[in-house]
Amino acid sequence: MKLLRIGAPGAETPAVLDGDGRMFALTGLTEDIDGAFLASGGIDRVRQALAEGLLPPVEETGQRTGAPVARPGKVVCVGLNYRDHAEETGAPVPKRPVIFMKDPSTVVGPDDQVLIPRGSVKTDWEVELAVVIGREARYLADPAAAAKCIAGYAISNDVSEREFQLEYSPQWDLGKSCETFNPMGPWLVTPDEIGDLQSLGLRLAVNGVTRQDGNTKDMIFDVAHIVRYLSQYMVLRPGDVINTGTPAGVALGLPGTPYLREGDTVELSIDGLGTQRQTFVNA
Repeated sequence: MKLLRIGAPGAETPAVLDGDGRMFALTGLTEDIDGAFLASGGIDRVRQALAEGLLPPVEETGQRTGAPVARPGKVVCVGLNYRDHAEETGAPVPKRPVIFMKDPSTVVGPDDQVLIPRGSVKTDWEVELAVVIGREARYLADPAAAAKCIAGYAISNDVSEREFQLEYSPQWDLGKSCETFNPMGPWLVTPDEIGDLQSLGLRLAVNGVTRQDGNTKDMIFDVAHIVRYLSQYMVLRPGDVINTGTPAGVALGLPGTPYLREGDTVELSIDGLGTQRQTFVNA
């Protein structure tokens, strides 16, 4: 299934797409797609109601699509998780996952405008596979246990301001947590819809020019490893999001460092997870 939230910011309503792309309302089952919904077996309830034909259809109305998960408790990010990206930035290939946190309030809809921060000259893009946690993950024993804690997957754009990130502080938070810096969606796709998770193509274009064209098979640390690893150091709770890293092709590593400017458009896609499109404007 593909879960989504439609409507104006702060007033989104939950919905689901079936295998034929038909949309159905979830308002009779839940007020929102959030941690409480995931923790209480919400996905299984939706699957059953869909199979029994109990959900009312929703007409395609051109409404805004919000982030597929409301109010993530935390957004945990993995840096330098593709060998080619580490190489293009001049960083050594990490021996352990590089972990940092991103302000959860940065999460916005997949097609919402992204604000270039005041004073920014190095706003950059990063297409990433996002993992959404569906049950508590604490000191997980193995990758199989980690897989059972995953509710689904989505696209994230881990927007980054490189000057803030790399030059203003020894930690990365300043360049990662600016407002609107994590477009997410359009859907939360359940694991049963994904074939080989570690063989998904990721693509990103800026103003129609392809900049990133990678594959999750090139991750240094795969998804199950990341979830298990994180569970040794923090409790992952339903609704938490993990951004799992980006392949080569960011502005920081390109000739001429073509950072984003007002009016630029960025389009992202991941196999089976849909597409995003944002226009960047000055804050």
